[in-house]
Amino acid sequence: MTSQRIHLSPPHMSGQEQLYVREAFDSNWIAPVGPHVTAFEQEFCQVTGAPFAVAVSSGTAALHLSMILTGVGPGDEVLVSTLTFAASVNPIIYVGARPVFIDSERTSWNMDPNLLAEAIEKRVKAGRPPKAVVVVQLYGQSANLDPIMELCGRYNIPIIEDAAEALGATYKGKTPGTFGLFGIYSFNGNKIITTSGGGMLVTANGELAAHARKLATQARDDAPHYQHSEIGYNYRLSNVLAGIGRGQLAVLEERVQARRRNFEFYRQALSDLPGIEFQPEAPWGRHTRWLTCITIDPDEFGVDRETVRLALEAANIEARPVWKPMHLQPVFQGYESVGGLVAEDLFERGLCLPSGSNLTEAELSRVVETIVKCHRQVTG
Repeated sequence: MTSQRIHLSPPHMSGQEQLYVREAFDSNWIAPVGPHVTAFEQEFCQVTGAPFAVAVSSGTAALHLSMILTGVGPGDEVLVSTLTFAASVNPIIYVGARPVFIDSERTSWNMDPNLLAEAIEKRVKAGRPPKAVVVVQLYGQSANLDPIMELCGRYNIPIIEDAAEALGATYKGKTPGTFGLFGIYSFNGNKIITTSGGGMLVTANGELAAHARKLATQARDDAPHYQHSEIGYNYRLSNVLAGIGRGQLAVLEERVQARRRNFEFYRQALSDLPGIEFQPEAPWGRHTRWLTCITIDPDEFGVDRETVRLALEAANIEARPVWKPMHLQPVFQGYESVGGLVAEDLFERGLCLPSGSNLTEAELSRVVETIVKCHRQVTG
């Protein structure tokens, strides 16, 4: 009999979501924009400390709006982390700009401030500073923001924080995503909280938030008839999905603690194995451990990351390699990369383990036993 599948990061409902969704149905307020959307935005600001929030259909939509509102356009350059998901980069292409990929540092696996400085100063000296910097907060952990903020502030370069994976994390006591001109979050089905599909854009600038809200609602002008003075998008979150988000946001801290417990279980069970290392928790803040990520040195462990992944799959356990760097993606060939060896190494050896907040101890043990078995088969 095949064991039940263990997924990488499945949704985890609290039960409160149904109350809000039922309220939306009872009031027949199903369409985008409604009381749950407004409440979700307000509650999100309370949780994160962001002054303004705009609920949209996806994290990618929030990034696209951020590009537009930052004034990024054809021919501009945007510096972006290379170790990330393609959605961090696609909106740069949407607006006709060119991504420049920046390698990771090993403390957090996020953007290397020193390489960023090198890329910016080279461009400033040539009289063509980048239009923006997109800093990705990877796997539930903030990048080292202070040097990035100081550097970009010196040259008046806007920062967009892609905190899609980092809700619930901290950087020196504050929420990643609230430092730059814009921050974006994702509520995709695999995130630490989900609306099934959705996202949030945050900013400290009320005028930009209002403009984002307008653009996300087809840029309809304030008139009794349908009038449009600029191109808009159908990016607003529905009232129903916002209700789900409210129920999820209420248990965010519980979800963070559950995922950190998963990490601790894995750490205690696997850290003594030769060749296994965990993504570090940087000294500047809290890692949510949205995903527990390990690296495997095949010379020490006995087999490589892919062998372990396939063994887990054979045991009906979902695990995935760390993000393939953007500078290695076929679709982004020809764009400049600054560094890249760290991200390439993390991709080559990195594996994301099942990390859902509803995992049982028995399921965690199944994962561990499969990994240990890979090592024992080699060592005898």
